[in-house]
Amino acid sequence: MPTLIAPHGGGPLKPLMLTGETLVAERARAQRLPTISISSREKGDLIMLGIGGFTPLGGFMGQADWQGVCDRMQTSQGLFWPIPITLSTDAATADSMALGTEVALADPDGEGVLAIMRVDEKYRIDKTHECLQVFKTADAAHPGVRMVMDQGDVNLAGPLRVLSDGGFKAKYGALFMTPAETRAEFERLGWHRVAAFQTRNPMHRSHEYLAKIAIEICDGVLVHSLLGNLKPGDIPAEVRTRAIGTLIDTQFVPGTVVQAGYPLDMRYAGPREALLHALFRQNYGCSFQILGRDHAGVGSYYGPFDSHHIFDQIPADALQIQPLKIDWTFWCYQCGSMASARTCRHEAGDRLLVSGTQLRKWLEANDPVPPEFSRPEVLAILREYYASIAAKS
Repeated sequence: MPTLIAPHGGGPLKPLMLTGETLVAERARAQRLPTISISSREKGDLIMLGIGGFTPLGGFMGQADWQGVCDRMQTSQGLFWPIPITLSTDAATADSMALGTEVALADPDGEGVLAIMRVDEKYRIDKTHECLQVFKTADAAHPGVRMVMDQGDVNLAGPLRVLSDGGFKAKYGALFMTPAETRAEFERLGWHRVAAFQTRNPMHRSHEYLAKIAIEICDGVLVHSLLGNLKPGDIPAEVRTRAIGTLIDTQFVPGTVVQAGYPLDMRYAGPREALLHALFRQNYGCSFQILGRDHAGVGSYYGPFDSHHIFDQIPADALQIQPLKIDWTFWCYQCGSMASARTCRHEAGDRLLVSGTQLRKWLEANDPVPPEFSRPEVLAILREYYASIAAKS
């Protein structure tokens, strides 16, 4: 029988979350340790380490791994990794800790202690260098750059024992799935060729078209929604996932789509984030990553297909998961259907380009939205959300 793709690194999943009596004992012990409150981005990374989404990492990266990932997209041990996974604090707090000290990592959202870490390494980084390597810019207006520049001056690294999922399961229920859970669901459905669809927005007609292309060549699609923090103006996860669920229920053949969520914040790193998305989707059991226009981009920092091209620039054995690259997609009035630049011969004036940014603008202004742009049942949910915002203002 065909099997699912192996996790990144070729070994088994490596969740760092404790269970059972060990978890109970370590939670009690954590109350007696010095505490550091971590950032929202660090919380998402920590939970991914806990649930095995960042297999095979064993914790936050030390200096050699940080340097290698920034400069070569490779850890000191030769593991492919496109974006540093680090934890920072202020200099005074770092100075107060001797190497070998254990510290409790506290949830910035008030969910208690998330993990215990032994501090084996303390180091400073060149933040501008990280930004130029990862984001290709040091412009403070870039939300990912701002995230790095605002972090503490000293990075900490060492073994990690994760104690909590940070409240994601309580908030999102069955939607919050670990890599072990998605793999089990794919096996239950009889899938082995699975495509991942990344989204931080509700799915409009173009997204629907991308997913249906993937279903034609795969056993099914994982619609994988970001549940962490976004930039101002983006639609909250609870609204977005409800709209996506409605679209799946009304427009897709039953048994061809699984919707799930993951706990990261967006970094808006464009090409490098596309690689990170592919890497952890391999851990979730996906053999393809759908790549449309401007994957994980923001503003005009990246070309529309830079996230396609970067997959041609990494070693052939860096990842087992493969990119599923799809050209510009749009509604063509001459074709009378969704199409792409590779399948439609008609002129630009015959095409309605579909984008999440344009959809948000129409909804914020309560303007009409063409039916070729978004399904009416999805629009009903989004209009309800924007009406609630207007009522509060």
